[in-house]
Amino acid sequence: MNLLFSGVFDLPWWGHVITALVLTHITIVAVTIFLHRHQAHRALDLHPAVSHFFRLWLWLTTGMVTREWAAIHRKHHAKVETPEDPHSPRVLGIHRVLWGGVFLYVKESRNRATIERYGHCTPDDWLERNVYSKFNLLGLTLAGLADVVLFGIVPGTLILLAQIAWIPFWAAGVINGIGHYWGYRNSPTPDTSTNILPWGILIGGEELHNNHHAFPTSARLSGKWYEFDIGWMYIRILEALGLAKVKRVAPVPRFTAPRLIPNVQTLQAVITHRYDVQASYARTMKRIGSGERDAHVQQVVHAMGRELTTLWERSAAPKEQLVRRLQDWCQRAETSGIRPLAEFSQRLRRYA
Repeated sequence: MNLLFSGVFDLPWWGHVITALVLTHITIVAVTIFLHRHQAHRALDLHPAVSHFFRLWLWLTTGMVTREWAAIHRKHHAKVETPEDPHSPRVLGIHRVLWGGVFLYVKESRNRATIERYGHCTPDDWLERNVYSKFNLLGLTLAGLADVVLFGIVPGTLILLAQIAWIPFWAAGVINGIGHYWGYRNSPTPDTSTNILPWGILIGGEELHNNHHAFPTSARLSGKWYEFDIGWMYIRILEALGLAKVKRVAPVPRFTAPRLIPNVQTLQAVITHRYDVQASYARTMKRIGSGERDAHVQQVVHAMGRELTTLWERSAAPKEQLVRRLQDWCQRAETSGIRPLAEFSQRLRRYA
């Protein structure tokens, strides 16, 4: 009987719980730093030793193939909230994604068109082709044997089950499901992504999902002063050790004295910080009352808001043309007689 509960490390029950939490946390870190921020979005570079450690760890604990994961996630961004989105709770329903997200992932991983189109620039060395991708269940088998030897048959099996279930539930279910269904939003992105919690600890920072959809290529998922991204903390530690290099982070709005005439720099700042501009404009809308005169004012402000969005929706248009539109917009806003709109225009001139 003792053999069932003792392995190389004869731990008390709470020791096994802590072990399971530590092991699953390492898996979460591997997913958010390696698969998500490094592979899918190229937000940072990793030292080859760190990169391969994460690949090995994920092979042992999840059996996921890097190319498949990156491809499915990139398709999610490209087709978000549409019938082609691999895991949209708005299309498929929250319960199907929350409780069956892993099955949606497996289904999409068998779509070779998805893998071919979105799986570019992922590892394609000998180990990936001949071990990690070819024998993805072998890793789980080896991890299971190690758990049993180290912790005993019963605790080892329970730890293995926790490792196997952790990513399918928290990543495929909670992030892909609740992260598009419930929470708060810092940025008015065109999708329904939300920040589940402002403290990204349990799921490595992925709780800040709306922030991620606003700036997908940012290595840092936190945006507000009260938000915490533990994945970003680990990235900064790796960077300090010379094991990582951050390539991109979400831009932080900067302001200067209002420009008398908006120019190309103003235009570029407005486009770069468009989500901050939209959030500020939404606050402007809330300052307008609901009386009869205010109804007309709201129509004017709504119409001008739609005009403003064309600056980034048509950002490929000639810059001179867009600058003239911005200048005309500010002039009309400031002579409209609508005080909140005029004040917003002055704020717009200050983006740097």
